[in-house]
Order: sequence, then structure tokens, then C-alpha cells
Amino acid sequence: MVGKKRRRIELRCPDPSCNPYLAFAVMLAAGLDGVRRKLMPSRPVEENLYHFDDQMMSKYAIGMLPGTLKEALDELAGDEVIREALGDHAFEWFHAAKSAEWDEYRKRVSPWELERYLTIY
Repeated sequence: MVGKKRRRIELRCPDPSCNPYLAFAVMLAAGLDGVRRKLMPSRPVEENLYHFDDQMMSKYAIGMLPGTLKEALDELAGDEVIREALGDHAFEWFHAAKSAEWDEYRKRVSPWELERYLTIY
């Protein structure tokens, strides 16, 4: 391989509580979509991202992943690659199930909220 360009990819495995069939279907579909569209990987970042401020994130064009399940569901709603990979039935079922999970979560009062606000009000 002397003189040939080498590329390395990294697949960070999803949470083990996920459905492995759905997870691998969408990972494969995303990869194939990148190949079809001839997307090039961004340049590697060798520094520790945990120490990056907004300026460094901008310099390397690094975006943020969704911070909540609601933000992830909003992103999922418009993702045609995932919809096609799962099919309409599984996609709609998954979105509805996770939306119900988010609604249940957001209606709960957390221990942090009790500790933080109960003594103030």
C-alpha cells in the first residue's frame, strides 16, 4: 500500500439497549447514502474535543448532537434516509413510541428540581 491513500472510519456502537436490527439497518443506510452522494469525510481532529470552546468547534466545523430526546426526534422527523431504511410503518411506530417516552419523561419532576426549587418557593 505504499503511496496509496488510506482512510479509516470509526463506527461508535449505539447504546446496547437499542434494537440492533433497526440500529444496523440505519447505520448501513447512512453509509450507503454517503457512498452514493460521494461524501468525503471531514479532516481528522487529533485534539481532545472535551476541551474545545465555541471558537475551536467552529474552526473545525464540529456541530453538536441533539441534547434531548425531543431534539433527536425533531431531527429524525425529517430524515428521509432513515425513513426509507426502516419503511414507513416501522419509522412511524418508532417515532410515536419515542415521542410518548419523551412526553412521559418531560412531565416528571426530577430529584434535582425538588432539591433546587422546593426550598426556594
